[in-house]
Amino acid sequence: MLENLFRGRLGRMTGSFRSNVWDPVLITSQIISLQCQFIVTLGIWVYILNFICGYDTTIDQIFKQADKGLFTEGPGKANTIAYALNCLTSALGLWFIVGRTKQCLDFAVTMHFIQFIIFWIYNGHIPHTVSWWILNLVGVTLMTVLGEFLCMRTEIKAIPIGMGPKVDL
Repeated sequence: MLENLFRGRLGRMTGSFRSNVWDPVLITSQIISLQCQFIVTLGIWVYILNFICGYDTTIDQIFKQADKGLFTEGPGKANTIAYALNCLTSALGLWFIVGRTKQCLDFAVTMHFIQFIIFWIYNGHIPHTVSWWILNLVGVTLMTVLGEFLCMRTEIKAIPIGMGPKVDL
């Protein structure tokens, strides 16, 4: 009984913005949501850029290593641009789904690691080109920095303290 009373008082003192309780269901659902958002928006960006450039769209453009690189011909450049734009779009996903500045790096790296595993399974080998690794490193950086920026702007908004009339000090 005394423990419940203490927990109740402590809970009221710490605020209710975000609980510090370990919640694996929340974390797992956020990871799955971000991964789905990443793949769907990457497909949308690839389709849009291929439509603009006049290339055919295939699933290989999302998951094949050969189609990514700044110095490739044809759809390779479009795929690289689509991947970079998708990392910026996924930063919005971090902002909407995660919403915490200090968790952006964790979720961005986890999401790219899962993308690496999907790539490995789809291709049957670990990526071996430098351009693929640079693209993913830049992608993690873009996604993290913009996601942290957006989350930080939300977290530091002014919180109104009083509901009474304003007093000019």
